[in-house]
Amino acid sequence: MAEKKESYAEAMAKLEKIVSAVEKDELDIDQLSQKLKEAQKLVSFCKEKLYKADEEIKKIMEGEGN
Repeated sequence: MAEKKESYAEAMAKLEKIVSAVEKDELDIDQLSQKLKEAQKLVSFCKEKLYKADEEIKKIMEGEGN
């Protein structure tokens, strides 16, 4: 699962691995359910990272305008 210490790149790599396994039908129904839950958490983690980065960039850009 996504942990605080995990980077965006690591989370994306895990997501890509899950998507690949799903697309190749490599998961049984129990694994599929587990991996989809993990993917959902990873997506939330990535969205949060992107949102925070966007906010930081906006602050920096606003500071340059002053």
